[in-house]
Amino acid sequence: MEKTLSQTWDLDTIFEGGSHSEYLNQFMDELENDLKALKTQLSKTSAPKTIEEPKNWKSYLHLLQSTSERIIEARAFIECLIAQNVKDQQAKVLNSAVTSLLAQFETCNTLIDSQMNNISDDIWTALLADSDLRDIAFSLNERRRNAQDKLSTREEQLVNALSIDGYHGWSDMYDTIVGSMTIPFDHPEKGSLKLSVGQANNLLSDPNRDIRKNAFKSLEKAWDEQAELSASVLNHLAGFRLNLYEQRGWSDVLKEPLNDNRMSKETLSVMWETINRFKPVFVKFLQRKAEYLGLEKLSWFDLEAPLSTSDKKIPYEEAAAFIIQHFNKFNPKMAEFAKSAIENRWIEAEDRPGKAPGGFCTSFPITKESRIFLTYSGSADNVSTIAHELGHAYHQHVMNGLPHFAQQYAMNVAETASTFAEMIVSDAAKQSAQTEEERLSFLDEKASRSVALLMNIHARFLFETKFYEERKKGLVSAERLNKLMLNAQKEAYCDALDVYHPAFWQSKLHFYITDVPFYNFPYTFGYLFSTGIYVKAREEGSAFAQKYDDLLRDTGRMTVEDLAKKHLNIDLTQPDFWRSALDYCAKDVEEFLAATEK
Repeated sequence: MEKTLSQTWDLDTIFEGGSHSEYLNQFMDELENDLKALKTQLSKTSAPKTIEEPKNWKSYLHLLQSTSERIIEARAFIECLIAQNVKDQQAKVLNSAVTSLLAQFETCNTLIDSQMNNISDDIWTALLADSDLRDIAFSLNERRRNAQDKLSTREEQLVNALSIDGYHGWSDMYDTIVGSMTIPFDHPEKGSLKLSVGQANNLLSDPNRDIRKNAFKSLEKAWDEQAELSASVLNHLAGFRLNLYEQRGWSDVLKEPLNDNRMSKETLSVMWETINRFKPVFVKFLQRKAEYLGLEKLSWFDLEAPLSTSDKKIPYEEAAAFIIQHFNKFNPKMAEFAKSAIENRWIEAEDRPGKAPGGFCTSFPITKESRIFLTYSGSADNVSTIAHELGHAYHQHVMNGLPHFAQQYAMNVAETASTFAEMIVSDAAKQSAQTEEERLSFLDEKASRSVALLMNIHARFLFETKFYEERKKGLVSAERLNKLMLNAQKEAYCDALDVYHPAFWQSKLHFYITDVPFYNFPYTFGYLFSTGIYVKAREEGSAFAQKYDDLLRDTGRMTVEDLAKKHLNIDLTQPDFWRSALDYCAKDVEEFLAATEK
């Protein structure tokens, strides 16, 4: 790919005019009117009582699907506006408006779900036998079961209404906090800088340890100044969630996230148990990396430290060409998709102040496009991030022809496609290394990714589990939250680090997202699930590409256990599959240990 590529995305193909888009305002006004009309219609409609009635009632299901697509379209666009400029006040106003629309939509969902719950079994069977609804039968059955496990229609409507300025309002505070933060930093070469959180985070992978250490200290200091506010936000979010669970009669805080991820507690437990048995392997990696860097133990700010002192940067065009080249070796359709996404400016990668930290991929169901966000500084990790997010986008691309309800896959399988894409690029980078130093750096990157997914994510899971236990008894102070995080990190990393990151509960967006409770273990599941799939892909070669696409298409219409059984013939409630995936991850560590033995 020789031509210069734009590193800013094009949002005008979706809604021209950014946060002041007239088309977006009109779109949202029409959506609000349609939601009010739908709510009125549903309030006057009762569940079908005869075999003939479902043919009329099913039209509401189609209307619900199209309405959902429109809300997602607007919400994804606004998410992009805020990410590209955290100080865009009009975008925040729009975000509040779309949150209100979402709450109204949830009220419509509650009315439909209540009616589903009241439909007799024979009428329900007749409804799902309709050819127009057969492809969304899994989703409808799932919703009907969930409806039986909630409060009355009136109570759930009230919850949705109050959550706008309560539950979701507290979540919005994270964006406000991050947007107001400026990290002062004295760079040895660039002088005094005022960095965004995202830019400061990028320095944690700088080859210069003093830069990493000082950036970490600056971030910790900045987050410490926000500690009381962050603790208040997190406590109120958890308090709302716990109170709602209590009203619904749910005693287990994992009930909702497990249900959302369509997986059993047995699968989750077996996964973590198997990971714990493999952790000594990754502790050896952390110890050897510390030795290689001349340290007794790694600190938190050394986890992403490159082994090479070279400040070589990978040009964006080179990164794009590399990704497309190696996607093509697995599946030409995947490569062609990536090429189109890059050239049509679906990626926002420019390194500039004012952007949100982190990276993501969001999709637009009406436009049938995706957008990818990151801050590209030229590191190998940045290249992996682009591949990761393109994996998400490709997953959505494969599903675009299905009904909307059949496209609603859970977060754990969403991470499957992204991590798979990342593995393709990471392995290719390791194999194309021109020197032993480069090869070692790629081995380090791969092993470090395993550490992040198996240890860092485990720390988040342990922290949230302990936090919710204590929150049931009352408010948890900022000081106690720091202690809980420190203890979780020590346990997850088997006490292998010297300095930890107790303020991590503040800095990580995932703890503040209301849509997805326990936004942690699905990453680990997706990582290991995709690793197992990747092993099969390597064994079967290009013949596996179609099987892979078929698996992705099914992710929105079955449990993960059924998905694994159908497409891979494996049982996720047994340790065998998890061991095979972890064995593959451990090989990177073994290679690294052998290469650094001398």
